[in-house]
Amino acid sequence: MSGGSNETVWEFSKNGVVLVGDMRGIYKFGDQDRIKIQTRFANTVYEVKISGDQMVLQEPGGSKLEFTRIREARR
Repeated sequence: MSGGSNETVWEFSKNGVVLVGDMRGIYKFGDQDRIKIQTRFANTVYEVKISGDQMVLQEPGGSKLEFTRIREARR
């Protein structure tokens, strides 16, 4: 997630695990362009828009999180 000096890396794995900084959780895509992210602190449903390497998560009627995919270099 970009935003200057307070950047946090969100890592979405293919197996449904999400790592937000050092906090682990799970995610699941739903219908109507939604994603549910569950951590030990919160369960949140976002509207999700993905275009190329950009992803935007927005709480219905609330804040917006913008992400840019960082691809790992192949070894």
